[in-house]
Amino acid sequence: MTILTFTLILLAGAYLAGLVGSLTGLGGGVVVIPLLTLVFHVDIRYAIGAALLASIANSSGAASAYVKEGITNIRLGMFLEIATTVGAVGGAVIAVYTPTNTIAILFGVILLFSAAMTIRKKNEEALVNGSALSFKLKLNNSYPTKEGKVSYQLKNVGAGFSIMALAGVMSGLLGIGSGALKVLAMDSTMHIPFKVSTTTSNFMIGVTAAASAVVYLQRGYMDPGIAFPVVLGVLGGAFTGSKLLSRLDPKVLKYIFCLAISFVAAEMIYNGYNHQF
Repeated sequence: MTILTFTLILLAGAYLAGLVGSLTGLGGGVVVIPLLTLVFHVDIRYAIGAALLASIANSSGAASAYVKEGITNIRLGMFLEIATTVGAVGGAVIAVYTPTNTIAILFGVILLFSAAMTIRKKNEEALVNGSALSFKLKLNNSYPTKEGKVSYQLKNVGAGFSIMALAGVMSGLLGIGSGALKVLAMDSTMHIPFKVSTTTSNFMIGVTAAASAVVYLQRGYMDPGIAFPVVLGVLGGAFTGSKLLSRLDPKVLKYIFCLAISFVAAEMIYNGYNHQF
């Protein structure tokens, strides 16, 4: 295979990854890394490095739109970034010394968890009785709806912060945004409305990925020949996905994607167990 052919196929695959990731809310990394490792047999550490750069670009583009709309809780995002950034750096350092087969198995497990999280019932109700810590840190906020602004309050701030640290470790170790873990912390634990938790998570993913990417860059796991088409493709796919989202039924897409991701996860776990990475 020539370099041009490899680049064009990778660009098309990354575009599809960005499209599917945008429509399902899981991000492009969950498709890009299996594509690079299972199809092109790229070392998983280089695949993670490319996926982290794609996460930074994708988050930067999407997050700005949500911030303008006033849905994202910036103060909460910056507070939780303390946990995710420290965790991400730690996870990236661990990944350097972890066998690739172990990373592949763990990646498959997280994929299965992410697939399950996409089809679970979402928290749409705003909590009206927040914890004392949420008031002290001024994390309570409101978001716009068709009926007007809806105020919400937070609880279990400490537990949510701890889960965010774990999400950061997974992000640095596996190169994915760990959006499922972040939404679990904000949606299920801190009882933030789903729209706010997903947009705030998107806002945070880029910063978390940037912290991890520094370690991968220092270790030489950033290949421009792989990263450049991946970033372009994921950005283009995410932009298309944002335009198609209002015309398609996201519930049907999520069920289809969950089946596909479960198959990919099983393949990653199987190949990792048989030391094929």
